[in-house]
Amino acid sequence: MYKSIIRPLLFKFDPEAVHHFSFKSIRLMSRLGITKLLRPVFNIEDKRLEREVFGLKFKNPVGLAAGFDKDAKLYQELSDFGFGFIEIGTLTPKAQSGNPRKRLFRLKEDEAIINRMGFNNGGVEDAVKRLKKNKSVLIGGNIGKNKVTPNDDAYTDYRICFEALFDYVDYFVVNVSSPNTPNLRALQDKEPLTQLLSGLQDLNTKKSNPKPILLKIAPDLTNEQLLDIIDIIKITHIAGVIATNTTIDKAGLSSANKAEQGGLSGKPLRNRSTEVIRFLATESKNAFPIIGVGGIHNAADAIEKLEAGASLIQLYTGFIYEGPQVIKKINKEIISRGL
Repeated sequence: MYKSIIRPLLFKFDPEAVHHFSFKSIRLMSRLGITKLLRPVFNIEDKRLEREVFGLKFKNPVGLAAGFDKDAKLYQELSDFGFGFIEIGTLTPKAQSGNPRKRLFRLKEDEAIINRMGFNNGGVEDAVKRLKKNKSVLIGGNIGKNKVTPNDDAYTDYRICFEALFDYVDYFVVNVSSPNTPNLRALQDKEPLTQLLSGLQDLNTKKSNPKPILLKIAPDLTNEQLLDIIDIIKITHIAGVIATNTTIDKAGLSSANKAEQGGLSGKPLRNRSTEVIRFLATESKNAFPIIGVGGIHNAADAIEKLEAGASLIQLYTGFIYEGPQVIKKINKEIISRGL
């Protein structure tokens, strides 16, 4: 029903407008009790799906990637669709509007999306108000810096977000790999990244209940840079990696929107993100967990990521193109494969 009726209708309208409309619709469905009624339709409760990764227990390994529920407005309702965990953000210390519209583009022929949103969000404290109401959803907090903050002062922004979210998320994700904030990706260089992660980890270890800190990396890194990432994880002792963020490589696209600036997600990213996962797992000898994300549109794509070395996976663009039923299909295949 989603792919034959709902998606064709939604895809007739502006993507960002549809996103906001979908949020309002899901919120209304929740208030009417419909999302709770749909839980048995989309959820699989099975011990074989449970995972313990970086000290956390996940009810299943399929999560929602950051960017969909930036401001923690819908995490409970989205979990009703079968996700094992929800990652919110990217959040910044101060609210910011992001880049000018139009900034979100469908590439229907390629089953992809280009976005140049620019960390639009209501600020970390605004999200915390809603996270205080969370009772059961496993939450990841994806954090970044404000656009106006120079890279030399980036640590302060990440520290503010870390401290504000600490009591309300289960793990952290340090986002230095979005292509839509000027110069942000320069923080992936070995020296500044080591300093940033070391600073956050120092804060973390002083807590009575340290939280896992993960690094989200770009798919556009070279093998030499990926080896640096492995070294940085050894030096800083962070918990793991999310591979990968969106790509700036638009080669091979057929859509008329392919020339738009921004990060590309969806099917064209699938192979590269899997290559990065496999490289990190192999070269590190599985020294740390990896959350695999990028181009997962069906169960086979998910299995590919897990077999390449991912412990968990996340969806975003695949969720938009395939609908919520894809989560259940992936979980059923994981059970079937005994993974």
